[in-house]
Amino acid sequence: MINMKQLYKEFKFQSAFLLVLSLVFISFSCMQKRDASKSPPGYDLSKPQKFVMPASLTEISGHTFYKGDPSVVYAQEDESGKVYFFKPGDKNISSTQFAGPGDYEDIAICREQVIMLRSDGVLFILPLAQVKAGKVTSVKTIGNILPKGEYEGMYADESTATIYIITKNSKADKKMNITAGYKFNLLAGNNVKPAGEFSISNEEVATLSGEKKKKKARFMPSALAKNPLTNEWYILSSINKMIVVTDNNFKVKDIYPLTRSQFPQPEGIAFDRQGNLYISNEGGNGSGTLLKYVYNK
Repeated sequence: MINMKQLYKEFKFQSAFLLVLSLVFISFSCMQKRDASKSPPGYDLSKPQKFVMPASLTEISGHTFYKGDPSVVYAQEDESGKVYFFKPGDKNISSTQFAGPGDYEDIAICREQVIMLRSDGVLFILPLAQVKAGKVTSVKTIGNILPKGEYEGMYADESTATIYIITKNSKADKKMNITAGYKFNLLAGNNVKPAGEFSISNEEVATLSGEKKKKKARFMPSALAKNPLTNEWYILSSINKMIVVTDNNFKVKDIYPLTRSQFPQPEGIAFDRQGNLYISNEGGNGSGTLLKYVYNK
């Protein structure tokens, strides 16, 4: 006689085993897919050219280039109110004081002006020629142009004289589950004029990063830059340890996780005119670094 009870138990066991096996296979396939897309197209994030910063730039928090020229890096750290400029790899670097101590988070150059972003959203605009000469005598300080919040990322478009500033943290963003950004036109006399807003969906970032609690996810950018070859935005987050790539309209396309060993505290991002990617890391207990990723077609 067929033991129906035993047969039913065996059927349940086999079904459960097949289900677990299927889930394992799906998970493995997803892991392979994520591993395959670890680096943005044209770059290999596992193979940087590494430049160790001197002690004065241990806390490097941003960097940029003049019209994409990679021969000189312009950078700042988040304490002393100086603009640093140097050739990658040089041990001796130059610096010019432009203001007193402060929490300076990013730097941009546009229309022969250096623009410095403080974490409270205040801008400092000063002539590039004076920075190079070693003495700044003209600084335009602009405040009260951004909502109350914390700001670390800025990019300036030379062709349109447009400044892009992205929010790192604000109560309004958290409530709306977005990361807000603001655009300004750089005018004559180093004045700025509001030129619109943009936003990134935190839910889209959470979904692509695998975060389950999407509504509670917090995307906290530390820098942004535009890829001159693709017109895509590369948005860096030190806290989230990732690069978020969006299209020209800030629609999220993909996310690339960053390893803690190589990126202990990634705070700055920029491209040169050839499309090579540069990411700077604050040193913390070690040395600050500038990592260069050569673009390969």
